Amino acid sequence: MRLLIADDHALVRDALSAFLSREPDLQIAAAESLTEAVGRIEGDGPFDLVLLDYEMPGMDGLEGLGRALSLNAGKPVALMSGAASRQVARDALDAGAAGFLPKTIAAASLVHAVRFMLAGEIYAPVAFMTAPEPEAEAHPLEDKLSERERQVLGGLCRGLSNKEIARELALQEVTVKLHVKTLCRKLDARNRTQAAMLGREAGIA
Repeated sequence: MRLLIADDHALVRDALSAFLSREPDLQIAAAESLTEAVGRIEGDGPFDLVLLDYEMPGMDGLEGLGRALSLNAGKPVALMSGAASRQVARDALDAGAAGFLPKTIAAASLVHAVRFMLAGEIYAPVAFMTAPEPEAEAHPLEDKLSERERQVLGGLCRGLSNKEIARELALQEVTVKLHVKTLCRKLDARNRTQAAMLGREAGIA
């Protein structure tokens, strides 16, 4: 049985490959991006099972999953992730994934899951799929900003100019400029670029 493991974190990729390689009937190939995985499938595939990291470069949400599914000649493709939500897992299964593997999965369970999917079954850990979603905690910066300031910050995060933000929010450009100045002060940012970076990092825009 031939498996392809695609993950941009070398430590995770190497650990999974090394562990599954212990199984005498499994041959493991590896890739560090969707582009490389696609190349491997086109050049060496189809594989009996493809494992794709949801967060690796090129995945673009579930589009990468769909691309791999279309190339792997009907053989199973599964997602693995250390951060994706249960909804992402459900959407992946609905889109045709053979399974969803949290990266916290125990080694013995990993082998079981791989065997399960190789047999043509759908794998999703019950504990993960039924656990209550954690409540999102408000970022400390949330309390510092007004609703309008968050809207302006959202525009900065998308790379919009003051004029574009003003048009989008039906404001005067000078008003947007004042909001940007206030944002920089509240976020302790040197300029609008750093303010946008802080906003993205905080996940509040």
